Amino acid sequence: MKPMQSMFQRKRHQVPSLNVASMPDLIFTVLFFFMIVTHMRSDEVKVKLEVPQGAGVQKLANKASVVNIYIGQLNGEWGVQLNGDLIAIDDIPARIEEIRGGMSAENADKLTVSLRADRHTPMGIITDVKQALQQSYALRINYSATEFKPKE
Repeated sequence: MKPMQSMFQRKRHQVPSLNVASMPDLIFTVLFFFMIVTHMRSDEVKVKLEVPQGAGVQKLANKASVVNIYIGQLNGEWGVQLNGDLIAIDDIPARIEEIRGGMSAENADKLTVSLRADRHTPMGIITDVKQALQQSYALRINYSATEFKPKE
């Protein structure tokens, strides 16, 4: 008869080695999933605007320091939208300061206002917006347009 100790002893098992051959496939699958699911920050434009065309159009380099102002028709009247919110022109300086306060010091120094106005916007409204921007020392203004494509 076997001793009692040997009857209850367990066999020693070796831990199998980890196969990492499929690891790159898994990483790229997860990366691809997040690229598809992630939404980039974009504003829902609430005003109706027809963007003018221009010949010397350039893209902005640092989008983290850009504030978008849209000017267009809203229920038959001219409306101003700052980023995603409809606002009055008099509220622009306070909102710019609020946005500047939430930025890093480097981005706050490079603050650029991207002005997207309907091609039929009265110049008086654009002047009022520019004066409101001057009050908050947002002096770097970019006028947005689409690329002019000549007819062939």
